[in-house]
Amino acid sequence: MDNIISLSEVEMIRENKVILSDINLSINKGDFLAITGPNGGGKTTLLRIILKLLKPSSGSISYFTNGKEVERLSIGYLPQKNRIDPKFPITVRQVISSGLMGVRNINKNVLNEETDRILKVVELENKANSPIGALSGGQLQRTLLGRAIIAPHDVLVLDEPLSYIDKKFEDKIYNIISGLAKDTTVLLVSHEMTKFAEMANRHLIVDHSITQCHSASHLIHCDCC
Repeated sequence: MDNIISLSEVEMIRENKVILSDINLSINKGDFLAITGPNGGGKTTLLRIILKLLKPSSGSISYFTNGKEVERLSIGYLPQKNRIDPKFPITVRQVISSGLMGVRNINKNVLNEETDRILKVVELENKANSPIGALSGGQLQRTLLGRAIIAPHDVLVLDEPLSYIDKKFEDKIYNIISGLAKDTTVLLVSHEMTKFAEMANRHLIVDHSITQCHSASHLIHCDCC
């Protein structure tokens, strides 16, 4: 398998509290990692370390392309909604189109066309020019998902993608992620694992350290959440 992300002996300590310890993880191109675990077990911290948004207290994280270590990968990220300031003066269209900022020399017409396409995918055409502060929790979650998926990425990191999503849109989320997983490495954290675990080829429980499950049914029925 083509390894693209490697964590070695990673530890995170904050205010003398061990958040993560003894984390050794290799992520291969094409993996779909379904990740769950108890609240406060370090799931989001692990994702932020993988994204290099947090520097671990010790240990290392490396990215690879075609077997060679590189400084960065193209990564789409859906953060938890509570990390977003709803008072920030930005519209739904602007948030979604910002996901294309890393694409060099993109034509303005292409940017607008791709933004319109994703607005339809997440069913927010009628909210395109609304400020994010005027959105419901589910609408904001769909906006952030749109930003994460508007550009092709090496890796897609999704932190609780079903948060605030109503049942009507939930099946569409599953279909969107299933389609993306055909060409993209996916790391997904969720408390609701019934369908995601079936989609994944690898299953992890994070509770300050990592336990690798060998079946989807173990992950779905674990009593850690």
